[in-house]
Amino acid sequence: MPPPKDVVKIAIQMVGAIPQLIELQQTKPLASVLKDVCDAWSLPNAEHYALQYADGRQTYITESNRGEIKNGSILRLTTSPDQEAERLYNGIRSNNVDVKTDSLKKLASLSQDVTFAQEFINRNGLKLIFCIVEEGNDSGEILAHTLKAFMELMEHDFVSWETLSAAFIKKIVSYVNMNAMDASVQQLSLSILENMVPSSRLLFDLVKKEVTVDRLLTHLQVTNAQLQLKAMALLIALLLAATDSERRDMMEYLREKNIRQFIHKNIIHSPEPLGDEMAHYLYVLQSVSLNLYDRRMRTSMDPYSQEQRELLQSLRQAAFESESEAPTSNFSTERRRSLCAKEFRKLGFMNNSNPAEDLRRAPPGLLALDNMLYFSRHTPNAYSRFVLENSSREDKHECPFARSSIQLTLILCEILHIGEPCSETAQAFYPMFFGQDHFFEELFCICIQLVNKTWKEMRATQEDFDKVLQVVREQITRTLSLKPTSLELFKTRVNTLNYSEILKLRQTERLHQEETLAVPVLELRERLKPELLELIRQQRLLRLCEGTLFRKISSRRRQDKLWYCRLSPNHKVLHYGDVEEGVQSPPIESLTEKIPVADMKALLIGKECPHTKEKSSGKQNKDVLELAFSIVYDVEEYCLNFVAPTRYEFCLWTDGLNVLLGKEMTSERMQTDLDVLLSMELKLRLLDVENISIPDTPPPVPKPPSNLNFCYDFSHAEQ
Repeated sequence: MPPPKDVVKIAIQMVGAIPQLIELQQTKPLASVLKDVCDAWSLPNAEHYALQYADGRQTYITESNRGEIKNGSILRLTTSPDQEAERLYNGIRSNNVDVKTDSLKKLASLSQDVTFAQEFINRNGLKLIFCIVEEGNDSGEILAHTLKAFMELMEHDFVSWETLSAAFIKKIVSYVNMNAMDASVQQLSLSILENMVPSSRLLFDLVKKEVTVDRLLTHLQVTNAQLQLKAMALLIALLLAATDSERRDMMEYLREKNIRQFIHKNIIHSPEPLGDEMAHYLYVLQSVSLNLYDRRMRTSMDPYSQEQRELLQSLRQAAFESESEAPTSNFSTERRRSLCAKEFRKLGFMNNSNPAEDLRRAPPGLLALDNMLYFSRHTPNAYSRFVLENSSREDKHECPFARSSIQLTLILCEILHIGEPCSETAQAFYPMFFGQDHFFEELFCICIQLVNKTWKEMRATQEDFDKVLQVVREQITRTLSLKPTSLELFKTRVNTLNYSEILKLRQTERLHQEETLAVPVLELRERLKPELLELIRQQRLLRLCEGTLFRKISSRRRQDKLWYCRLSPNHKVLHYGDVEEGVQSPPIESLTEKIPVADMKALLIGKECPHTKEKSSGKQNKDVLELAFSIVYDVEEYCLNFVAPTRYEFCLWTDGLNVLLGKEMTSERMQTDLDVLLSMELKLRLLDVENISIPDTPPPVPKPPSNLNFCYDFSHAEQ
């Protein structure tokens, strides 16, 4: 007979005593349970004790979290949170340096627990920490433990960051600005400031004023990877919290200080591998930089703006100045206007009498004009060759420069996600972005010449304009997917991927599709599917056994805290637990939390997850929705919440968990893997019938012969 659902069998330890094995009744008050445990060990004052997990984070057991205790859990009888908070509070006030250091070290560890943190804060413990920092008498280890404890206490959001005193903030700032300061103290100080920045406009202004960009750039140039990471985190926090004009000014200052070259040389091409956190910050820096073009992209051209009309005229003059230089002064206004209209038509404007109309569409707006001007001024020979070459062609075969530039600018904005908010988890940046000044404009210069080249290869006419730009988009996206490290390499590869290569790729894909649509082949596919689906299931379960490192993400900022989850080799238990930064694959024994697969009830994804409902504000969380999933387990239907590091990991984990739940795998990655495996298996099976057309219907079975006299009788041969 199974035990009642509200009873769990646990062990309780205490230093110097024989452990107790008890059946914990979840309906019984925790105070009564503690009284029984203390009585068994003859301990008075049961109210001075509490239970906590013996492994992992050693969380205190309370009435609110006791439901999470599982069968087989090991608990420890320890001092109650209020008693421990009182003891550490007095220890921190001690004049004995060793006692004070030990108390602060223990405080930094215990402050991760919400129950203890509440007790310590209720005793005005934060004021004690403020005093240690503001007085400035301590340094080194004591200061590091103090700041670490402060960070952990503030994580629980019991106290607002806006309540911090000016003296405390100035001290934290001074630790960042000092040259001779312990690296661990500077790292913690940078983390504290990073948390302060998004909390309020007042704190943002204070940090921006006191911690200069120059100082952060100094920290970026150190060899200590963690200090470098924290400095980058604060820089990104400042950029994200700034207004558009402030962000523009900061980015301009960073450009003057050559941060791009430094990142390209010392971070991207560092001998040490790039961590996920730094990759995310580089992605955000790239995204913020590209989003500076958003305003121009969304601004239509004003036909009545004298400045903008002059820019258009300079574009025309750069192409035709030798033709129209001298004589135009002698022409009448009407004749001059007619000549300009003719030249604007040669430039490829659709509305040649009023070319500003072509730039009224936003996006790409004035950004298209900026790109055309950049191309004409920085590569004048290529610009003149493009325009003159096409203006001398037959009308039907000329490639319209202006129309192509406007559409190409829109394509590049879409590919590079200009105007879209930064993702909270993405790490996909282009290394070549940091290897080139004026990256967007230089990319445009390469791609507009690619348009002309592809136009000629396709022998295109005006009616083929959309087809040509579709091919160009494909050339750009295929090349960018190879992650070229420099624009030169991008230029080489994109020009190699000419129209004939695109046709070959398309033809290969089409033939592959046609080949696999024949009726006998479709039947063979269906027969192979079960075997290959089982192979994919096994691969997903093996991936879950290897485990994955997940990040904890709060509504305030991208967290540094990590946790690891993996499936046991026998596929019966999910093990998970917190890990430190830098730990890649912790042993399964170190992951103290467990969920039996038999207790798993359901898998939730996206908007169904409880942790996405809690933080569903704005477009920035769209990427979190795409990577979020939760496991519902136990009769009480608790949830273990995940945010996958990548879409690939999301697919592997959701597929693997569906397999464990006995359900179908539903991710897009499963379909891709199945298609690849089916394609490979079909090609192997069809090797013998290569270049032979496969009939749609099987050949008819021939009629049986009238007699079987043609059979050889072996019995006569033996005689």
